Amino acid sequence: MSKFLSQKKKLLEEVYEKASGETTETSFHGIVSYLERTLLDDFRISLSYNTFKTYYKTIIEEDGDYNIKPSILNDLSIYLGFESFKEYCLSWKAIEHTIQQAISKIVINISNKPIFSLPPFLKQNGAGIMEMAFVLLLVTGGVFFSNGKNSNSEVKNPLGIFTSQKPDIEKPYMYWNGERFIATDSGYVGPDKHVIAMDDDRFLKQRKITRRDTMTVDNSMHKVWYDKSNNQVEFFTSPGTHPENGKALKDVTEGILFHHAGQESYADR
Repeated sequence: MSKFLSQKKKLLEEVYEKASGETTETSFHGIVSYLERTLLDDFRISLSYNTFKTYYKTIIEEDGDYNIKPSILNDLSIYLGFESFKEYCLSWKAIEHTIQQAISKIVINISNKPIFSLPPFLKQNGAGIMEMAFVLLLVTGGVFFSNGKNSNSEVKNPLGIFTSQKPDIEKPYMYWNGERFIATDSGYVGPDKHVIAMDDDRFLKQRKITRRDTMTVDNSMHKVWYDKSNNQVEFFTSPGTHPENGKALKDVTEGILFHHAGQESYADR
């Protein structure tokens, strides 16, 4: 098994998730085709649809392993905003996912005494102290068992065992970064950011569509909303209000799509 299998799996999941949030396409083929175009157009990265499909099918769907070239891992990490795959692996997201997977594989055998068998991953990575911590917490019931019931926050964020880090959706505030809402614990993150109270629905669903050339009548009607201000049209993936100017978003029309979105609108420019 690859040393970085968990990190590669999380990387592919996040790349696919980001691409799906940037396009109105809903099928796997449509999302990955959008990803192929975006990587080439915006990042000068050449990664074919079939290559990414092979990675995703083998590692995500079949729970197997695939020898992905370091250069491709770096390219996909750059798409997510990191400088390299090494930097991505050092991020808390990758570490949290690794521990989540390790916890999910803990086997509890009950005979005369409870015996706890941790997965090889923890032992192979020199996590003896972590292993002891898990065993002690499980024996005392301090983490997973509380009168026979699980805590939602503990299940969602296993890292809470070691740190005070909370899942994004549980943070009290959020702010718009130009394309989506970012969760934060602070009511002030700088003069250029307008911080508001966490709104679960907007945080999870509202995204600005940056690749409007992928929009068509078939995939956008009743699924896309827009705002037109100062002769500029912006498209979003959920109804409500514009995150910057506060105006109510409107349901997209065929006329708006024809003049401001899709490949047809770009042909005359």
